[in-house]
Amino acid sequence: MENKKITGKDLITVGIYTALYVIVVFIIGAANAIPVLYPISMLIIPVVAGIPMMLYYTKIEKFGMLTISGIIIGTFFYLSGYTWICVAFLVPTALIADIILKIGGYKKYAVITLSYMIFALGMLGGPANLWFAGESYWDGIRKSMGEQYATQLAHYMPSWMLWLGIFLVLIGAFLGSILGKRMLNKHFVKAGIA
Repeated sequence: MENKKITGKDLITVGIYTALYVIVVFIIGAANAIPVLYPISMLIIPVVAGIPMMLYYTKIEKFGMLTISGIIIGTFFYLSGYTWICVAFLVPTALIADIILKIGGYKKYAVITLSYMIFALGMLGGPANLWFAGESYWDGIRKSMGEQYATQLAHYMPSWMLWLGIFLVLIGAFLGSILGKRMLNKHFVKAGIA
């Protein structure tokens, strides 16, 4: 009988691919220093992150690996200055993505795509701080980035952007799964994913 408990090797895999995901998010997210690019990043990040995530999905065969990734990412963003809202977005979306993957049996591309689309929604925990963290969060933005930046950011990221952001992330993750699969097709074949 196969061992379905997470092993040390699985945790190393989680760590490697979680780190790759965070690196992609941070590199592309740096464009958010220009407020007009903030909404666009909600589409671009899941597209580019789809490449390492699709490779990660070829390695996942046990429930909990995506959830651990969500906990790590949420904790990282919380410790780097975002609020608890990041954790509140990332952990549930990662858990739901994990459940979808387990129910789907880990080897179906359509299930992997759906799982990644849900996992990617967790990234909205970052911009959600703009809408839910309150005035003290905006005060911190004004203090660190300046009044002009905060004004432009409020212009480009109004509260209705959450709904557009959901759409952009889902489309970006769908496209990212296609891009990732095409670039990593030999890994999908080797892992037996159809």
